[in-house]
Amino acid sequence: MHELSVCMELIDQVEAIARSHEAERVDTIVLRIGSLSGVEPGLLESAFEMARLGTVAEHASLRTERIEPRIRCRACGSEADAGPSDLRCPACSGTDTVLIAGDEMILARVELLQAVE
Repeated sequence: MHELSVCMELIDQVEAIARSHEAERVDTIVLRIGSLSGVEPGLLESAFEMARLGTVAEHASLRTERIEPRIRCRACGSEADAGPSDLRCPACSGTDTVLIAGDEMILARVELLQAVE
C-alpha cells in the first residue's frame, strides 16, 4: 500500500517538528493533496490510523484538503483550472501547457500540544 509508506514519511516529519518545538503530542495534521498526486485521501486516512500508533501523533486527527489541477499555457500565457483528464488551455485550446498545481502533497499545518508545567 503506497499510502502507508507516505504516512510513515509524514509521521517522521511530524515527529521531527514536535521534537523541535518540545511538544507533548500532536493534535491535528493538515495535508493539502493534489488530485493528480497519485495519493488517494481515503486510503491515506486509513493508513494514518496504523502509522500513528505509538508515536507522538497517536491521538492526532488528520485533515486533508484537495488541490485541483491548474495549468499555464505556453502558447497564450493564460492560467486556468483544468480537469484531471483534460489539461488543454481553455482560452486557446492549446495542448502546450504546464501543470502549475494539482500534483503536490503539502504538509500545510501541524497543531501541537505543549505540556503544562
